[in-house]
Amino acid sequence: MLEAIRNRSKGWLAKVILAAITIPFALVGVDSYLRDAGSSVAVAKVDGESITVQEYSNALQNLRNRLQSEGKVDQAVIDGPELKQAVIDHLVEGRLLANEVKRAKFVVSDEQLSHYIMQEESFHQDGQFSQALYDQFLAERRRTPSQFENEVRTDLLTMQAREGLSALAFVPNGVANNAIKVAHQSREVSIAEFRTADYLSQVKVTEDEVNAYYKEHQDKFKVPEQVKLEFVLLSANALIPSQQVTEEEAREYYAQNAAQFQGDEQRRASHILIGFGVSPTPETKQKAKEKAEEVLALVKKNPERFEQLAHQYSQDPGSKDKGGDLGLFGPGTMVKPFEDAVFSMKPGTISDLVETDFGYHIIKLTEIHGSGQSFEDVQGQIRAELMYQKALAQFSEQAENFSNMVYEQADSLEPVAKEFGLQVQTSGWLSRADGAKFFKNDKLMNLVFSDEVLKDRRNTEAVEVSPNNLISARVVEHKPAAARAFEEVKAGIEDFLKHEKAANLAREKGEAALAELRAGKAVSLNWTEPVTVDRYNPNTLTELSVSTAFKADASKLPAYNGVADRNGYLIAKVHAVKFAVESEEDQRAAKAQLQAALAAEYRRAYINSLKQKAKVTINTQLLDTE
Repeated sequence: MLEAIRNRSKGWLAKVILAAITIPFALVGVDSYLRDAGSSVAVAKVDGESITVQEYSNALQNLRNRLQSEGKVDQAVIDGPELKQAVIDHLVEGRLLANEVKRAKFVVSDEQLSHYIMQEESFHQDGQFSQALYDQFLAERRRTPSQFENEVRTDLLTMQAREGLSALAFVPNGVANNAIKVAHQSREVSIAEFRTADYLSQVKVTEDEVNAYYKEHQDKFKVPEQVKLEFVLLSANALIPSQQVTEEEAREYYAQNAAQFQGDEQRRASHILIGFGVSPTPETKQKAKEKAEEVLALVKKNPERFEQLAHQYSQDPGSKDKGGDLGLFGPGTMVKPFEDAVFSMKPGTISDLVETDFGYHIIKLTEIHGSGQSFEDVQGQIRAELMYQKALAQFSEQAENFSNMVYEQADSLEPVAKEFGLQVQTSGWLSRADGAKFFKNDKLMNLVFSDEVLKDRRNTEAVEVSPNNLISARVVEHKPAAARAFEEVKAGIEDFLKHEKAANLAREKGEAALAELRAGKAVSLNWTEPVTVDRYNPNTLTELSVSTAFKADASKLPAYNGVADRNGYLIAKVHAVKFAVESEEDQRAAKAQLQAALAAEYRRAYINSLKQKAKVTINTQLLDTE
């Protein structure tokens, strides 16, 4: 199958949309120090690979936002379980495809990956790829280049398979034309409703019925096993306020990262490159360095001959014939070591040797255009960055001692709290699922419910619930799983049964009326004013009303159809049917839609076959908490 897909997957690269990965800054439930929490909680697993709560939550929220902005879907659908299931199904599909394309040895070459990233407009400045924008993108999302590039590579591979499946779909013209006649008709429709609320006063619920429901549905009223916890948090962010940064340290950082603060400033430089080739040996690099040092000595002896020496010795074919001139460029254009050197220099000065992946450079700064940010402008920003770096270093030093202490003095958290100046915090009652949501980490809760911690009341080991955040917890109270008392749930059961009876009565009345209408009998109903709708324009009707109307057999008019919904029962009356005259463009568009639908069916069938071969597990408890 994949071989056929591979052969039909031409032109997929340009069609991929680069997704920005957003990581929440703060965790609601513990405190603002728990960044990236949820990165280790698995909402589903595909062949042992986790789909995290964070991935699921982001995807669900993005879809909800889009649906709400379009305003075409009821809020009940947006909040309903079907949408959650659709999101997790999509994520599972993506993981299945990613695994399959790897197994089938689909390939995205380094050249293709580099080309795609460099063509992505999000990373462009003045029409060209900007290394600074790319670095900023990665820094904001706390991704290394290799992490991000692997994610993009996986997305491209998955898209390759999806595009190939789509290319397999074919719809004959005859089938398309018949489908167009059905799809592009409009109907004049009225609606009559039998509302559940109108029948509530006509139904009664007895005490015996409430009791019987309670006894027969004990599983619905179970309260899971719960614990109250004490916990301590060692966080790098909590260490930031205590860090001290001197002006000397801040100025040194400013000098070493000069390019970062140049704003719209541009510089013009010339260089002499002594290259050492791709994958150089130590001997090759040493030989190139010795040659570069010889040339540097010549340049420093006769700075005015820089252009002649560049023409004579430089191994950069793009600039040597121009005396090494690279023209004007701004921050983010050159590789970092070269850029840092250029933006730390004064006009007319010549650098020492600067090593990059290309070789050794001798740089002469010739011009500065525009102005960057002065040290005074960015001093606060630099201090904040250095305080964070120092906090990370201190956290790294403390982390091992923290872990050892909660293990060695496992009968209390007070000693470790005192040693590190931490607060012992207390949670409310938490089930295993509640705790995984609260701490955004299921490993910690698995430890909490282990015999060693639950029964022996020992500290958990230190768990990194998110990068640079360690937590140890202990159980202070425990409640076994138990059913809620009848009196607690009695009123809710009674209300539920009453609405259920009213809905059934509404459905019975509606179905009886529908049968009489279809038999040609006169039935007095409160019909809405007729409106014209089609499958793409519901006018003032709900989607359910429109779909019910279009399911009616319109061979004889008026036609009727009915359906039960959560509000009771509705009947759609079709007064008239009109067929649109489609242009060639409409026909082409309709055919494309049918092919897309067929491709979706192919993909669904293919994904189902992958699911049958794979081991897929979904944590439904976590789905329900979102």
